[in-house]
Amino acid sequence: QVQLVESGGGLVQVGGSLRLSCAASGVPYSIYTMGWYRQAPGKQRDLVATITRDGSTDYADAVKGRFMISTDNAKNTVYLQMNSLKSEDTAVYRCNVGAAVWTGDRWLRAGDHWGQGTQVTVSS
Repeated sequence: QVQLVESGGGLVQVGGSLRLSCAASGVPYSIYTMGWYRQAPGKQRDLVATITRDGSTDYADAVKGRFMISTDNAKNTVYLQMNSLKSEDTAVYRCNVGAAVWTGDRWLRAGDHWGQGTQVTVSS
């Protein structure tokens, strides 16, 4: 059974920092990508940051230079360090893990898994 356990959300003032963690277990095949998405009330879910197994990262323009994604592959854990937080960063943040299987010459995606979400509230 796949479990993604998120932690680190909470209430912080504008300009403050938070660090989110997501520990994955029971993921079938290999973990190919790990990432964070967020959804504010009344808005669609947006990508925040992702990281692949080879360390390639991708960030939303809105968080570049302020957020940093990293992993501890030995622990199947992904982190999101959030600095210089703004009120518009307020949202539910959800962890995503993308699984894949090596076919012999390429990686074939094999499902996505989601955490339950953690609330981040930035107050002014």
